Amino acid sequence: MDYRSYAQFLPARYVEDLAPPIGTWWQWRGTRVHISRAPVPEADVRVMVIHGGGGYSGALWPVATATAGSDVDVLAPDLPLYGDTVVAQPSRVRYQDWVALLTDLVRAERAADPRPLILFGASMGGMLAYEVAARTGQVAAVVATCLLDVSDPAARAAATRYPFLGRPAPAVLRALDPALGRLRVPIRWLADMTQMSTDPALSRLCAADPRGGGASVPLGFVSSWMSFRHIAPEDFTAAPVTLVAPTADTWTPPELSIRFLQRVSAPTTLVTLENCGHYPIEEPGLDQLRTAMLTVRDQVAAQAD
Repeated sequence: MDYRSYAQFLPARYVEDLAPPIGTWWQWRGTRVHISRAPVPEADVRVMVIHGGGGYSGALWPVATATAGSDVDVLAPDLPLYGDTVVAQPSRVRYQDWVALLTDLVRAERAADPRPLILFGASMGGMLAYEVAARTGQVAAVVATCLLDVSDPAARAAATRYPFLGRPAPAVLRALDPALGRLRVPIRWLADMTQMSTDPALSRLCAADPRGGGASVPLGFVSSWMSFRHIAPEDFTAAPVTLVAPTADTWTPPELSIRFLQRVSAPTTLVTLENCGHYPIEEPGLDQLRTAMLTVRDQVAAQAD
């Protein structure tokens, strides 16, 4: 399975000129990180695509590159446990590693290339983009399909396969961590992958993809995510935040993300993607996502002039 498996679910007009990803590698703390790229040297703006649990660069590539536009330089890393990234000890990967990796990657990319960088986070990637922007101060804008703050019990309930387990999850997982933290379990045991899309075939693809939703994760990773405390939205001033919320998302209902967005101190914009599920492929929402991305791109480019 690769990006073409996912591209078939998009309307044809979005994939006719889809640029195939160029695979590159970056060494980070003993981890060989795979980064898909669509380099556009003459572009004024760059976009880093950040996936969440059950995703990877190939799964997001069609939506991200089609909506970012052909005149934007795009890169999409595979976070440890997913995609083609090679990690020596998968059972030791924790959510803090994802945050640290992305923080270092943003700094490395900005040191190598001064063009403004937009972070586009999907699902869990939304909060990762938010956190990394705050930590680095080097991000021009954040665009997120979801801002699921798991310190909110309702958000935890939405994130887990069985909602009633979401509320006590941090305490339960912390108790299990010393003995079972390195135990790896299929992500589909923990999250309801059937809600990935309104198209059952796409949900099945995501759930079966061994580099994405078919992968296994250590319980310690889940525990570290559930217990992680992101920078408070009232203290966030690092970059403008645009929430592109799919209205038909039955997995992480948009009101949870909107509630968080309303607390952010930086300038914020809400764009609702009509008819779109968690993985946004439906019209007219997909076109609304493209318009939102191009608007952010143009704003960032204008500020850089």
